Amino acid sequence: MASPLPLALVQAPAHPSADLDSFAASLEQLARRRPAVRLYVYPELHLAEPHPGPGAPGTPCEELAEPLDGARDRRLAALAGDLGIWLVPGTVYERGADGRVYNTAPVYSPAGRRVTSYRKICPWRPYETTAPGTEFVVFDMDDHGRIGLSICYDAWFPEIARNLAWLGADLIVNPVQTPTSDREQEVVLARANAIANQVFVASVNAAGPTGVGRSLLVDPEGRVRTQAPGAEDCVLTDVIDLGDSARVRRYGTAGLSRPWEQFRPGDAPLELPLYSGRIDPRTWSTGPGPARSGTEED
Repeated sequence: MASPLPLALVQAPAHPSADLDSFAASLEQLARRRPAVRLYVYPELHLAEPHPGPGAPGTPCEELAEPLDGARDRRLAALAGDLGIWLVPGTVYERGADGRVYNTAPVYSPAGRRVTSYRKICPWRPYETTAPGTEFVVFDMDDHGRIGLSICYDAWFPEIARNLAWLGADLIVNPVQTPTSDREQEVVLARANAIANQVFVASVNAAGPTGVGRSLLVDPEGRVRTQAPGAEDCVLTDVIDLGDSARVRRYGTAGLSRPWEQFRPGDAPLELPLYSGRIDPRTWSTGPGPARSGTEED
């Protein structure tokens, strides 16, 4: 049985990448005021200089990129360990071993180590210039449940949320940096992805002037549990039971719809020409499966 997860979604403007000291001081202050919170989540590209939008002209992704296991990584890991928290510090510009720059969400544990990282699969083209990632990432968070990672524009592609749910995610964490009017649609997509996959969704946007805010947390039946009304700096807190995802899948959304139980033995596979693949009734179900933690630091 999953234990309750107290979490905080920090809606804040982008932070100067070189000033980790003030970021650490701010997080330490938040943690002192909210000692029960286990997971802190920040917006996309939070540790970057303010700019018009991710990947837009003038975005210094080349200048700010560094290897994932560099000094920034060590400082963030130590910060999570010192505070005894799980930390998703938004996303960072990662210089990969292939020389390309990725928009990457690292995750740090209370043990003071990076347990995994996720490279954004769908950069917002043509505006973003970072390279696309190629792997879906989920990780297990103690006895709370399984977390899946996506970043901003990934939410517009239902295949990404569906694969994270299929890998057993109970909560999809989606750091966002949206300064544009389509935040209205992103709010709808957060609810739609939660409903279609029966998972919690946390969509954490930047505050003004970097973003237009409206961060929100949605439950597995699509109900908004908490939401920022605008672009102001704020911290949304809640305590959720990730076991609710399994409950909703078992008994149905509103006690009715059970999409993960759709197929029956003997049903024919459904060809998906768009993907050169198929939906196979034999594999159409969520399960725990292995969590990816290939970037785990000892």
